[in-house]
Amino acid sequence: MKLRVVHKTAYRYSAPVASSHHEAHLAPRDGRSQVCLAHVVRITPTPNATRERRDYFDNRTLYFGIHESHRTMEVVAESDILVREREHSLLLDRTSWESVRDLVAYDRQPDSLAAYAFAFDSPCVSSSHDELREFARPSFERGRPLLEAVADLTHRIFLDLVYDTTATETSTPLTDVIRQRRGVCQDFAHFQIGCLRAMGLPARYVSGYLSTTPPANGPRLVGCDASHAWVSTYLPSVGWVDFDPVNDLMPEERHVTVAYGRDYSDVTPIRGVLVGGGRHIVHVSVDVAPLTDD
Repeated sequence: MKLRVVHKTAYRYSAPVASSHHEAHLAPRDGRSQVCLAHVVRITPTPNATRERRDYFDNRTLYFGIHESHRTMEVVAESDILVREREHSLLLDRTSWESVRDLVAYDRQPDSLAAYAFAFDSPCVSSSHDELREFARPSFERGRPLLEAVADLTHRIFLDLVYDTTATETSTPLTDVIRQRRGVCQDFAHFQIGCLRAMGLPARYVSGYLSTTPPANGPRLVGCDASHAWVSTYLPSVGWVDFDPVNDLMPEERHVTVAYGRDYSDVTPIRGVLVGGGRHIVHVSVDVAPLTDD
């Protein structure tokens, strides 16, 4: 399947911004399940300086600076992606979760060392909360295959947490999510990452997009799609395997991966430092549509 993603972010400031510097994670990754065919970012006002590099996690990262007075800023990222169907037969793998936990902790091969880095606390996710360990434990019976256990955890999070766009903000701490059991995809992902790390397992945060299915016999609603987030866990000899706790499934063709990191703080779509600006209002819209060849 080919998809076109248009991600628009518009800022309006209450006072002039004299100068601003920004970092953006907006370019979809290339991997075994997708290929980024084209990607362009249009910024208004036109930046005085731009630079792209790969960050620590090999995400494409754009830096730009605007050094003229402005009261508004708009960033439009347009991407064409070829997304392939993912291999769900992985759920037949019988590798136990304990063997994965012990391997990444003691093996010194590069892949295991890289995965083990995701087993520790990060700025937005602390696994030290007893509630996370107690919530995760029923899914991780002794000897249970890793992916079977994670699929069960994903299902239980889906049932226990309520998706509520009014309950949290991007800065809401995980402790609040644990207490109120409500939030958005970012909160679901942080909750599941905390559960997996509490069991000694590597878990990483994946940011991206989800193309939703329109109602039967109805048109696809422009703008109904949005930024999305899910999680990955590590299976030796296979690599990272994705799970989407908001939708209780393993990501498929309609999931587009943009970046991954320890948590949301590593893959924020756009952040920056301003001189001036006062208060600001931000509006974000994402449109994901099938891309035809004509």
